Amino acid sequence: MTAITTATTATTAYATDALPDGTVDAVVIGGGAAGLNGALMLARSRRSVVVIDSGTPRNAPAEGVHGLFALDGTPPAELYGRAREDVRRYGGRVVSGEVSAAEHATPSADGDLRFTVTLADGRALTARRLLVATGLRDVLPELPGLAEHWGHSVVHCPYCHGWEVRDEPIGVLATGPASIHHALLFRQLTDDLVYFAHGTKLDDETRTRFSARGIRVIDTPVAEVVEDRDGGIGGVRLTDGRVVARRVLAVATTLVARTEGLAGLGLPVEDLPGGGRRFVSGAAGATDVPGVWVAGNVTDPIAQVGASAAAGALAGAHINALLAVADTDAAVAALAATA
Repeated sequence: MTAITTATTATTAYATDALPDGTVDAVVIGGGAAGLNGALMLARSRRSVVVIDSGTPRNAPAEGVHGLFALDGTPPAELYGRAREDVRRYGGRVVSGEVSAAEHATPSADGDLRFTVTLADGRALTARRLLVATGLRDVLPELPGLAEHWGHSVVHCPYCHGWEVRDEPIGVLATGPASIHHALLFRQLTDDLVYFAHGTKLDDETRTRFSARGIRVIDTPVAEVVEDRDGGIGGVRLTDGRVVARRVLAVATTLVARTEGLAGLGLPVEDLPGGGRRFVSGAAGATDVPGVWVAGNVTDPIAQVGASAAAGALAGAHINALLAVADTDAAVAALAATA
């Protein structure tokens, strides 16, 4: 089975700021939780910061963000709208656009780093540092009827959606070994769970463990997702023609970092077990490329909104700290030159 269907993501429209002239302290590529929280930390430190946001957050199809204390259930569009205004309140800018290229530029006269970020419409700006927070894409199995229900009746995370689908007849559509643990997590949420092996292998021990938890296993492959009269999922049709009634399907997606337009930075990329890829990062999101940080799902694919926001804040603080050192070095050099 090959996973090739990208989950659909809605585009959010909002008022955009103008690109500033001159060089800014930081450009944040990506306007999700990691990017906006990183920008907030920088703006609150009186750094000139610009967020470039495509308006296509991974969780746009979801009705609410969950597992985020004090904000549980907040619609994603509302959460990000409030976050953009927070950034603007401290002087940061949020620009709607797609990044077509991000590249190294000639350093300043005192040797400070420079990067050029070009948008798809041809506009460009120069930054001293970059924070890449572009997120990822969920790639679904190629199965008729599956992608249309993504984020509603088709879910991937028991912590993001589990409570909302509790006690429903749930099916786990296996995509690989990770789906076994997926089934155990969703079993916590319903007594009516069916595991569709869908061509994947299950050993006898796993079958025994599933049986002990009342998880029914169906080995016949799934042919398509069947819609009900209300537009939700009514079940799945197997290749032998049988229809197994289900209201929810849980699918472990392939997690692929959004890397478009970023090749010029030379950021190291790592393949994930079972498929997918991410940008490699170290402490506080620092990368092997001087002046470039990464945060959120682009480097930590399983991070929820809260964890992504925290990573963005940490990266933003780290960027500011190193900029402070660079500013001081430049001031010392300038003072020496006049002595």
